[in-house]
Amino acid sequence: MHVKSVLLSLSAILAMAATTAHAVPLIANGNFEQVTNGTNKQLASGTSTTAANRTTLVGWNSSNGNDGGYNFVLDNATTVANTGASIVGLKGYTASANGGNVFASDSQYWPGTLSQAVSGLSVGTSYVLTFDYAMGQQNGFDGANYNNYWQVTFGNTVKATSVLTSTDGAFTGWKTATMTFTATSTSQLLSFLAKGDAPGAPPFMLLDGVSMQAAAVPEPSTWSLLLGGAGLLGLVVRRRRNGSRKA
Repeated sequence: MHVKSVLLSLSAILAMAATTAHAVPLIANGNFEQVTNGTNKQLASGTSTTAANRTTLVGWNSSNGNDGGYNFVLDNATTVANTGASIVGLKGYTASANGGNVFASDSQYWPGTLSQAVSGLSVGTSYVLTFDYAMGQQNGFDGANYNNYWQVTFGNTVKATSVLTSTDGAFTGWKTATMTFTATSTSQLLSFLAKGDAPGAPPFMLLDGVSMQAAAVPEPSTWSLLLGGAGLLGLVVRRRRNGSRKA
């Protein structure tokens, strides 16, 4: 058997390991499509949940300690049209890859924390969080915006996205963030908080497509195949060396 053939076989096993590893979705309503009282509204918390002009996101809690904070769920289509149909019009806005709804928070004006309790975790296991984010300037306001980002907390671990900066009236476009966290409990709180400085306030930090899953780890049976393949490769190399010595 050729060494090249063995290497190709090992590569195939590794590819299979990546696709057969557990990938159970852990985030509920990560695209913000499920709402309790319609979209294009400010989010509610506490007694404000009964207000006709407020809504909530299923599976999520939005709060600044008093109410839902200056947080919104926007509809991509009406925000892109920018005709006033969206409760928050953003200059130069382009839709997210997921379409549908997006979460929006003004970091400069009573921003609220968006959070969700994530359960079914395994202590010591690494989990990969991915989401799309952007920043846009509200209609009627001028000036550059800088140093805006999402502060992301999972359990006791705090991380941050790359900083977003924009010139007057510009939209940053959508970015994708990937973060890895290690679970220290079977249930932990995941939260997002808009942060930053903005002389051209208000900048709205936007969020969409939130998902989390366990990092890909080969199954025990796959490890056995890999070890067997490595042993076979060692045998082939050893035979080749012995053959070269006899010659």
